[in-house]
Amino acid sequence: MSAYILRRILLMIPTLFVIMVINFTIVHIAPGGPVEQIIAELTGTDADITGRVNRGSSGETIGNSTASAVSQSQYRGAQGLDPEFIAELEARFGFDKPLPERFFEMMSNYAVFDFGTSFFKDQTVIDLVLEKMPVSVTLGVWTTLIVYLVSIPLGIAKATRDGSHFDSVTSIIIVVSSAIPGFLFAVFLLVIFAGGSYLDWFPLRGLVSENFDQLSGFDKIKDYLWHITLPIIAMAVSGFATLTMLTKNSFLDQISQQYVLTARAKGLDERQVMYGHVFRNAMLIVVAGFPATFIGMLFTGSLLIEIIFSLDGLGLLGFEAAFNRDYPVVFGTLYFFSLLGLVLSLLGDVLYTVIDPRIDFEARDS
Repeated sequence: MSAYILRRILLMIPTLFVIMVINFTIVHIAPGGPVEQIIAELTGTDADITGRVNRGSSGETIGNSTASAVSQSQYRGAQGLDPEFIAELEARFGFDKPLPERFFEMMSNYAVFDFGTSFFKDQTVIDLVLEKMPVSVTLGVWTTLIVYLVSIPLGIAKATRDGSHFDSVTSIIIVVSSAIPGFLFAVFLLVIFAGGSYLDWFPLRGLVSENFDQLSGFDKIKDYLWHITLPIIAMAVSGFATLTMLTKNSFLDQISQQYVLTARAKGLDERQVMYGHVFRNAMLIVVAGFPATFIGMLFTGSLLIEIIFSLDGLGLLGFEAAFNRDYPVVFGTLYFFSLLGLVLSLLGDVLYTVIDPRIDFEARDS
C-alpha cells in the first residue's frame, strides 16, 4: 500500500501543474485585469466585461476623441495617462514580465506555500483564507456530516423495504427536496423562521452573536448552533437524494449476491446480514464519493448561502476575487484547494482498504 500511496503522491505533481496551466492561461486570456481596475478607479470610469473602459457620466469612451498628445497603450482606459505611470502599475502587479516567467515564478512560490499578497486587500492570501476558513469549514463539515448520517441509514432502510409504501413516500420526499434550489430554500427559511412574516426563532445573519466573547462555554455552544441551524438545513436539504439513492442501489445490488443467500441460510437475522456482510461491500461506492461530496459542500455549494445569511466565507472570497481580478487570491486558493481535493481523493482510496482489506491497489497496478 505504501508504494501505491507514493505513486499517487508523485502523480499529484503533474496533475496539479496541468490544472494551474489551464486556469492560468484562461484567466490571462480573458479581457480585463487588475491594471484595468486601477485605471478605471483613477479615471472615474467603469470597466465593462470585455475589458474596455467607459466614462461613467458622459458615456464617451476614453481615448476615442482626443488629440495627438494622447499616449498609446494596450489598456483602453489608459489613453491620456502617463506611460511611466502605466509601467509602474504593470511592475506592481508583475505584468512587466513575460507570461511564462510569471507562471513559473508563481508555481515556485506555491511549491513552498507562498501565495503572495492580495492585490486589493492589504493581507496575504494565507491570512485571508485562514480568516474566511471557519465559516466554510463549519458549513461544509456539518452539512456533509448531516447528509451522511441521514442518507446512509435511510438508503439502507429503503433497500430493505424496496417497493413498500415507506420506500415510495421517502423517494417522493427526497426527490422534491433535491429539486428545490438551496438558495431558494434558504430564503424560505429566513421568511418563516428568522423574523420574516411568521416566526422569529433564528438570527438573520452571522456565525455567532456580537457578544459571543462574553458568553459562557455552554452558552457559546448554544449560540453557535443557533446561528448555523438555518444555513446548514438550507445546504443539506438538496444533498440527501443522491447519496440516499446511491446507498439504496448499492445495497440492493449486494443483497442479490450469493453470499447473502448463504448467510441467511445459516440462520443469521436480517440485521447481522445487512451490517455484518452487506454493509462492508455496499459502502465502497459511497466512500468513493466522499471527497467530491465534501469539497462540493465546503466550497462550491456555499456561495449563495453565505450571501443570503451574511456569512463571510471562502465562497464569497473566491467570488469577489474573480470579479475583481485579484489574481493572487484566485490562483492561490485554486492551487490549495486543488491539492486538498487530490489528497482527499487519495484518502478515499485508503478508506477502501480499511473497509475491505481484500482490496489491494498495488496488486491491481502490477
